[in-house]
Amino acid sequence: MIELYTASTPNGHKVSIALEELGLPYTVRAIALDKNEQKEPWYLELNPNGRIPTIVDKDDDDFVVFESGAILIYLAEKTGKLMPTDRKGRSRVIQWLMFQMGGIGPMMGQANVFYRYAPEKIPYAIGRYQREVRRLFEVLDTRLAKVEYLAGDYSIADIANWAWVRTYKWSGVSIDGLPHLERWIDAIAERPAAQRGIAVPEYRDIEQMVREADEAAKKVQGILV
Repeated sequence: MIELYTASTPNGHKVSIALEELGLPYTVRAIALDKNEQKEPWYLELNPNGRIPTIVDKDDDDFVVFESGAILIYLAEKTGKLMPTDRKGRSRVIQWLMFQMGGIGPMMGQANVFYRYAPEKIPYAIGRYQREVRRLFEVLDTRLAKVEYLAGDYSIADIANWAWVRTYKWSGVSIDGLPHLERWIDAIAERPAAQRGIAVPEYRDIEQMVREADEAAKKVQGILV
């Protein structure tokens, strides 16, 4: 049994999707990020970085794994699924996983901060991160023009990237003109395990979130004008 400590964020969804795809039994402990529960001493004992997600493998001496990418690799190796075992195949998956960990996630995260959350709207910062996200999307589109999934077969690399890319509207970035990326987004969205995974620990409708945030921004702008 896997204990999953998580919240409804792209990084959290990476792991819940993988667990659903792999068919591993797991329990969920929702972490209240709005209450800084991830910074409480008991949680820092599990994850010293005070972030989500974290897993505890109850079937293997309560082995703890933190960092979403590391968790995905651990689960893939534990089950022998969603990542090839041959050297080159494994490397392809890890390359595209690292692309998400080092690029897609951080850049979309910064775009979100400056576009959605920063009390002061700084056009340079917003534009800088949105342009970089779009560039990374173009890299994915180019790759997906050649293959169905990022590393050839469906893998943890697709799960990691999709969990973030599917939220592109929240970052204020368009996928217009990227047909291969759009095809890939839609294909994974149809997978039952992906649908179940993004509902852990609770489902959040990105489209509705964007509409509500945009409407609130318009009201504020109207007041200020």
